[in-house]
Order: sequence, then C-alpha cells, then structure tokens
Amino acid sequence: MRQAALALASAVLLAGPTVIAFFSGGYFDTPRLWGLALAWVLVLIAALCAPRPLPRALPGRLVLGGMAALTASTAISIAWAPLSGAALDDVQRLLLYLGALIAAIALLRRDRMARAIEPALGFGACLVVAYGVAGRLLPGVLQPDVSLRAGGRLDQPLTYWNGMGALAAIGVVLCVHLGADRTRSARLRALAIAACAPLSAGLYLSYSRGAIAGLVVGLLVILALDPTRSALRALAVAAGVGAAGVLACAPFDGVADLTGSLGHRERQGLVALALLIGVMLVGAVAAVWLTRSDARRPEAADASRLPGARLLPAAAATAFVAALCVVVIGGLTERAGDAARTDLQSAGRLTSLQSNRYEYWRVAAGAFADRPVQGLGSSGFRVRWLEERPIPEVVRNAHSLPLETAAELGLVGLLALLALLGGAGLAAMRALARRPGLSAGWVAACAVFLLHAFMDWGWQMPAVALPFVLLVGALAAVADEDLAASGETPDLAARTGEARAVAEPA
Repeated sequence: MRQAALALASAVLLAGPTVIAFFSGGYFDTPRLWGLALAWVLVLIAALCAPRPLPRALPGRLVLGGMAALTASTAISIAWAPLSGAALDDVQRLLLYLGALIAAIALLRRDRMARAIEPALGFGACLVVAYGVAGRLLPGVLQPDVSLRAGGRLDQPLTYWNGMGALAAIGVVLCVHLGADRTRSARLRALAIAACAPLSAGLYLSYSRGAIAGLVVGLLVILALDPTRSALRALAVAAGVGAAGVLACAPFDGVADLTGSLGHRERQGLVALALLIGVMLVGAVAAVWLTRSDARRPEAADASRLPGARLLPAAAATAFVAALCVVVIGGLTERAGDAARTDLQSAGRLTSLQSNRYEYWRVAAGAFADRPVQGLGSSGFRVRWLEERPIPEVVRNAHSLPLETAAELGLVGLLALLALLGGAGLAAMRALARRPGLSAGWVAACAVFLLHAFMDWGWQMPAVALPFVLLVGALAAVADEDLAASGETPDLAARTGEARAVAEPA
C-alpha cells in the first residue's frame, strides 16, 4: 500500500508541469492555486510514506533552505510592497515551487521514478509544444487564441512566446539525452529522437533567441558530460531531425507568420504536417539504427572518447557566459526610447539583437542601489518601472531572475536565491560523480532554464519553472549522502551500456 501511494504520488508530480501548461502555464490564480494545493498534498503523502522525506546532505539542505528563505522573504516583504495583491501571487507561486521541491526530493529517490523523470518531462514538453504547433498546421480544426502582442510568434498554450521557446528547448535537451542513453530501450530512444522534430519546430516558431541560445548550451553540456563518439552520433542525428523539423515549417508563411486567409493557411499547414510526420518517421528509423550500432559494439562505443574531450566542459561554460554577454552587449547598443519594431514578431527577430531588456535591467539595478537591504517589496519592480520607464511600454517583470530578486527583495532575497542555485550546483556535481549517465540530461536541462531565467521571466511561469524545480529536487535526492543506504545502486552503468537489475527498497 505504501509503495503504491508513493508510485501514484510520483506519477502525479511528474505529470504536473505538463497538465498546468494547458492552463495558461499556471500563470493565473486558479491553476496556480490548484497546483499549490496538489503539491502540498504530495508533500503530505511523502511525509507519511517516504522513508526519508527530507535531505540530509549539504546540497539538498542548501536547495531546500534557499527556496524556503526565498519564499519567507517574499512573504515578509508584503509589509512594504506597493502592490500587496501581486505580492501575494508571488508568495503563492513560491509556495507551489517549495512544495514541488520537497515532494521531488522525497519521491524521486527510487530508481524507477528517477529514470522516469526524463521521459515524463521531455515527452510532456513535446505534447505541449506539439499542441501549439498543431494550431498552425490545422488552423481549421484547432483554433487556439493568439494574443496581439505575439504576432506571428508561437505563444499557445502558455500564452507567452519566450516561455514556449524555453519549454521547447528544455524538451529537446531531455529528448536528445534520452536518444543518446545506451541503457534505454530502442523504442524509447526512437520516440525521443522523433520528438525532436515538433519540439524544434515549436522552438523556431517562438522566435525566442534566448531559448535557441539555451538549446546550444544544453547540447554542449550533454556532450561535455558524455564526450564519446556514440553520444556525438546521437546528438548529430537529433540535430538533423530538429533542423528538418524546422525546415518543414519555415518556408510556409501561413504556418510561420500566420499570414493569408484561412484556406491558404490550411493548405500550407497540411503540407507542413505531412513533411513533419515524414521527418519524425525518418528520425525514428535513424534512432533504431543508432541503437543497433551501439548494441553491436557497446565497449567500443563507450571507449572512443572525442578528441579534446577535456575542453568540452570549459566550452559549455564559455558558451553559457557568452550568451549572457551577447544579450547585455546588444542591450547596451540600444538607445533609450527605442521600442521594439513590429517586424520582430516574425522570423526577422532571429537576425536582430534588438530588445528593451537593457532598460528593464537598468531600472532594476537602480532600484537595488536605492534600497539594497530590504528592496522594493515583491512585485515592486512594476511600480518602479512606471515611475522611471524611458519607453511607453507596460512591463511587469525585470526579465532577469537575479536582478528582479535583488530589486524587490534586497540582499536577503538575493542571498536566498544564491543558496538555492549554489545548492543546486553542489547537488549537480555530486550527482554527476555518483550517477553520470542518469543525471547528465538533468543538468543540461537546468542549464537551459537558468540561461533563460537570467534574461527573461520564466520563473514566473510555473509550466516553465516546475521542470527545473523537479530536476533540482531529483539532483538533491541523488546527491544525498545516505542514498546508498536506501537500497539504490550507485550507478546505472550508463558509461558501459550494460543493463542492471535494480532492487526496489523495502
């Protein structure tokens, strides 16, 4: 009975981000409150049934303490926040994340659930993105709402185009790692590689430059953590399938930009749909070939490390920093008062660095300088922006998690965020040392989210942030010092490709 309750709670937890994505990403009150209540029901089940619901190692305690401190500092700041209602929304959102984090640490310790994380989140992201893309391919059947600000950018069902791009990039990275994982079945690897086509098409249609940069960084992280020729082949196949998925949609203006009559868009959508299905089938066949190739020479596939493999971690870190620098430098070249052009709602967006983010960041940095200790109060940035904005644009968020935290919660909130991220980093290092084959994809997906969160407001979108929260919780669970005592195996032999039978804890 206890094991059944834990299995059911784990399944609900892993399905949560996908379900909430279809309710405007959980951004608004009703789905957010339902998610919050469900998360804490899962915490209660974990407290009653899990053998160790809380972490005992330093990384897990830092992660949990950082999230709890961030939640508490946000709640306390309501006392001086200019908009108490909006601040209360922030508290609810953080309580949702805190509950999901506790549940993830407690429920995802078991090997079966840990191995289900990548398929659940990767295919869940594919389902969400494929639904959004289907609205372009079958406009006469599916007619999702499209906001005027989105223009030609894919924003449904999350209602935010950059959020869709970030979720698609996270899904691609998780599916690529699934396709490269030699301990997975041929069927699962084939499905994962095929899923890269609609995910990549959705990423392109979002026209999110930050998400594309995050994808590049995530793929580099995968290769850095598994620098073998077998992994490179899998990544190349997935990249080819993803590129073909983009090419299946990009040439058609009715699909890419929503231009033309309904009949025009329907005709082009059917052609693009046929091409996309063909790409997925070819990708699945290629993945089966790749699996059979690995099975014929498992030892050679693992031992053939890439030349310069030692440089790949540094290359991935450099790419992460470079992506942030490009955005900052692009912002510095802009002039105050320059508003984003309407053509940046289409594919032309990908060839420009134009953005108003630098103005948001300047106002947020000035707010932190004015009130470095207690900050403006949660959701106070939007008020400061209206007071100081150099452009006639209504903005709610600073489009940078660290800067917004510093501006609204001051040093206390910033330290809490650093504890959360520092604990996640320590957990990632320990998890990679213990179970590299299992946790490499988790780390890569977290890198994608963090790059996005540093330059956008994905933290305020539960459908985008919850996969990161669950992955961090899983990393903390694997990194826990007494993991070996729970009956789990220390590694799944992902480097050798040998399947091992893992006994479930009693």
